[in-house]
Amino acid sequence: MQKLGNFKLPHFFNYPPYFTLQPVRETRVKQVQLWKELILEYCRCQKIFVISIEEEFPLFSNPVIERSLNHEARKVFLSALVSEGRAEWMDKGHKKCLILWQRIEDWANSILHFVKENGFEDNVMTVEDLRSGVESRGTDLEGIDRSVLMRALKILEQKGKAAIFKGNSADDEGVKFSA
Repeated sequence: MQKLGNFKLPHFFNYPPYFTLQPVRETRVKQVQLWKELILEYCRCQKIFVISIEEEFPLFSNPVIERSLNHEARKVFLSALVSEGRAEWMDKGHKKCLILWQRIEDWANSILHFVKENGFEDNVMTVEDLRSGVESRGTDLEGIDRSVLMRALKILEQKGKAAIFKGNSADDEGVKFSA
């Protein structure tokens, strides 16, 4: 089985036709589904939040079979993720895509679980501590995209589970979690 770093690639990754948009509808539906799953799983495992269609991305080419996805195929696969709410275009030209390998609501639940598991209820933490603090190391929260984190915290704030405090800079923004 071929690997990309420590990530095991699926068998279809070595099948040249999967690097070309398929003209037969049923085949394309299956192709798009496989690529969506691969992109989400790879981004989750590698903690990648942003993919640029214009830049090289490890999944978009396979040097072993000398195949690469063209611009149109990249856009089709990422657009399919966007239509399912698993990604969002970050610009009007649809060049950069924010990958939501967890939905924002799921991130909010992960944060709550992290807070309870570490006894942070009724405590104030900086937003940066959630992303890069000692306690977050080795968790899904480590290195989380800041915009994703802030959106998840806003959901918790709307539910009365957290209060966000603005600071003078992004480094001193804080959040207090309710028990």
